[in-house]
Amino acid sequence: MAGQGFIHDKLELKFLILYIAARVIEPIPFDTMLDLTMCDDAVDYFDFTECLRDLVDTEHLTLSQDGLYAITEKGLRNSKICESSLAYSVRLRCDKNLEVWNRKLRRKSQVKASWEPRPNGTYTVRLSLDDDAGSLMDLKLMAVREDMAKLLAGRFRQSPEKLYGQIMNLLLENGEK
Repeated sequence: MAGQGFIHDKLELKFLILYIAARVIEPIPFDTMLDLTMCDDAVDYFDFTECLRDLVDTEHLTLSQDGLYAITEKGLRNSKICESSLAYSVRLRCDKNLEVWNRKLRRKSQVKASWEPRPNGTYTVRLSLDDDAGSLMDLKLMAVREDMAKLLAGRFRQSPEKLYGQIMNLLLENGEK
């Protein structure tokens, strides 16, 4: 282990990885797992990769074809048993980082924008906005060029709530001005 921190050996590093994997709301890629694990100055990249591989080999974590890591039932059981072994300050930093990451994951799953070509050379842009209760909006638009389709999708991702509010206001307007 390198640096000064609270993680002193590979076993503690495995506890930390399991702690993180148990709290993310969906499977995550290697880079994200690495970023979340680097919350302690003593964590070393090479030890991290070795521990992550060991946790997959011992079936505490799974690695999907897409390169996403997820915790298993075995991993959850052992994480619960061992989490108190982690320093409180490390858990606090982890929880803070996990809150930010989980918010991003939730946002990504709630706001979707895509486009696909139509046979006539135009594009269908699909915009959807969900909340915890379900779908708020599912809108399909036609764009005449791919660059326009990309622009519509990008702008929607930036502020979907604003667009939703404007559509609602337009539809609820009295019409008398």
